[in-house]
Amino acid sequence: MNSDDVSVKIFKALGHPIRLQIVKFLLDEPRCVCEINKHFEFSQANTSQHLKILKEAGILENKKVGVEMHYAVKLKGIASLLSIMENVVAEFFETLDF
Repeated sequence: MNSDDVSVKIFKALGHPIRLQIVKFLLDEPRCVCEINKHFEFSQANTSQHLKILKEAGILENKKVGVEMHYAVKLKGIASLLSIMENVVAEFFETLDF
């Protein structure tokens, strides 16, 4: 696997609106699955599937705390990447002709 493959895997994982929201939610602090479910009102199965994809992409890591599974952003550069994306999106909207 080369760096382009890894880049594509990360962008694909972040390319789904729910996964993007989950990563943004986890930027500040690790959270248990129950908190993620409550915040987004997803089914347990849906949340677990999205968390699995984000973990397989190397974006998230998990840690068992008692009986709860906690997830956190593993790649600290993700915060910078999302900030850059927000700037790109703002630039996109600025270039639209209304």
